[in-house]
Amino acid sequence: MYFLFKVVSLLPLFVLQWIASCIALLLNSYNSSMKRITEINLQLAYPHLTVQQLQALTKSSLKSQCMTYIESIKCWGMSPEYNLSLLKNIYGEHYFTEALTNKRGVIVVVAHFGCWELLNAWLNQYSSPMIMYKPHKNKAIDRFILEARQRVNATLVPTDENGVRAIFKHLKQGGLTVILPDHLPKESGGIYSEFFGQNTLSTTLVSKLASKTQCNVIGLSCIRDEISGFNIHCVPLSDGILSKDLQTSVDSLNQDLEIMINVAPEQYIWSYKRFRKVEGQENIYQI
Repeated sequence: MYFLFKVVSLLPLFVLQWIASCIALLLNSYNSSMKRITEINLQLAYPHLTVQQLQALTKSSLKSQCMTYIESIKCWGMSPEYNLSLLKNIYGEHYFTEALTNKRGVIVVVAHFGCWELLNAWLNQYSSPMIMYKPHKNKAIDRFILEARQRVNATLVPTDENGVRAIFKHLKQGGLTVILPDHLPKESGGIYSEFFGQNTLSTTLVSKLASKTQCNVIGLSCIRDEISGFNIHCVPLSDGILSKDLQTSVDSLNQDLEIMINVAPEQYIWSYKRFRKVEGQENIYQI
């Protein structure tokens, strides 16, 4: 797998995107698991859509998701300089640079949305981020990803209590960390909060760190523009995330994530079983 990924990453980006589009057409033509979960999630998140609108959004979402996965391989295999060359526009950059100047530490909130892997090279121009890293189950793939992570000036910490303590200390010293908070956490690390109309189990990590440190919280997205390339969007997030009340903070974060995703909803990873634990409901993916 390591050498396969190496070879894939050497192919031109437009070729990889074409391959991704072909795979997406196949996934959409059959009742694939990826299509089924994407359709369920989109129905839950956008109940107002007509059947035709749902089908169209599902189709475009499958294409975008396939592109995201194959673009990630490309980003991991290429140099930071190449990755930076793919970025065409930076919107709201002043929000990010002002947060860095503030010296209170910065949490960069990134959703599983667009081509988030490109953000690593861009962030490392400004700071030395501390990022949680969970090793991939496949050792060859893990080696490939680790090589990519180590090419940039980032410190990797484990996804456990030791990692959380390290990030807390880093923030207190005015450092920067990147967290993707839209995953489904363990019961011990989450509370129920509305996300796209579903009262779903949501992580408390960002909220607890933000509340304790009163740091700056910035949202970052890297959105694909099939005409010009990739654009970065920097947005200030709600002050409610800094609230000492955990429910208020998590609710605010989820609302901000929705706003970020709704800029280009087809580019979100809707094939993830995000709504597996919704309060008072059975697992929707098993029904």
